[in-house]
Amino acid sequence: MNKPIGIFDSGVGGTSIWKEVIKLLPNENTIYLADSKNAPYGEKPSEEILSLSIKNTELLISKGCKLIIVACNTATTNAIDFLRKNYNIPFIGIEPAIKPAALQSKTGAIGILATKGTLTSELFAKTAFEYTKHITTIEQDGEGLVSLIEAGKLNSKELNELLSTYLKPMLQFNIDHLVLGCTHYPYLIPQINEILGGAIKIIDSGEAVAKQTKAILEKNNLLSTKTTISQHQFCINTKTEVITEILNDVSVVISVERLEF
Repeated sequence: MNKPIGIFDSGVGGTSIWKEVIKLLPNENTIYLADSKNAPYGEKPSEEILSLSIKNTELLISKGCKLIIVACNTATTNAIDFLRKNYNIPFIGIEPAIKPAALQSKTGAIGILATKGTLTSELFAKTAFEYTKHITTIEQDGEGLVSLIEAGKLNSKELNELLSTYLKPMLQFNIDHLVLGCTHYPYLIPQINEILGGAIKIIDSGEAVAKQTKAILEKNNLLSTKTTISQHQFCINTKTEVITEILNDVSVVISVERLEF
């Protein structure tokens, strides 16, 4: 089944997931939608998040995708149940890796950096309740971080200062794990390590999502059988420069285009 894997996110953050997917599944073709025009999803009402997720899903299906990765924590928590019930295609969701952080913590305290839309969702509350009954969790809304990354200010003083404001208070709770609950946030790991001193384990969902994608493709006999070079198409509805810059370290051939959607 040589149809592409579809991926969508509220911008460029989900490329952190895409990188893990192509590392594990190098023979697969991919189509990535960066809905940067509507970023960040995490600050929008749930009805709008669902509407945007439907729009992205239908565009990827129209492009022939065989499976869709909802590479956005907020879209997953607010829309994936609806998408699975209403479209005849496998969906892979993203949710904060609270379980491994809680189980591995030695100090009994973990930090969670996520968007408001994720932190206030029913799925997040259910997962947190299930795995954090006996540990302390420090939840922090990362308001403003996604907008700065989307604006190409990944290494700016402004972003670094905002990130420090969010993370430094966690240190007084003696956290030993930090869960990144937004696919944009792995791009902040160098700054996070600098702020937190490098001793705190950072956990994101990328590798787990790639493994789940492979498992679902195998289960449904959808793995690619081709031996030709894979095609990776990126569509963004704002300027292409930010996504081109964030993908400048990849070794595979990609195409980036601006597309109104």
